[in-house]
Amino acid sequence: MSDAVTLTEVSSSPLDLAAHLAAVSTPATGAVASFVGTVRDHSPDADGTVVVLEYSAHPDVQRVLESLADRVAASHEGVLLAVSHRVGTLAVGDLAIVACASSAHRAEAFDACRELVEVVKAELPMWKKQVLADGSHTWVGSA
Repeated sequence: MSDAVTLTEVSSSPLDLAAHLAAVSTPATGAVASFVGTVRDHSPDADGTVVVLEYSAHPDVQRVLESLADRVAASHEGVLLAVSHRVGTLAVGDLAIVACASSAHRAEAFDACRELVEVVKAELPMWKKQVLADGSHTWVGSA
């Protein structure tokens, strides 16, 4: 993991936004952009109310997350990154992903944070099972 990536974690425990903010904050930080993805009660992929998401991941998911963060960091000089994703069963309102990017200036922090989230959503080998109120479910693969 590069020095520009300060935190990457795939965890079954609740995610901590404050820990991510702290991980990218230094005396040189002028801006921190963050993204918090939460479990919502609906989905365009589901015909009904979502009550639970069950995230599962490939055994290499931690290594892949580190690699993705390193790749984003390499294209954003002077930016620090932190990113984590949950696995396991999450209720509506739980945090599924937290990403933070810091820089001396806001534009770089915004750009890097957005790119990090988009790359993770597109390429992380993780899948989610959406459980609906009626007991049915749908699967969504993110990579």
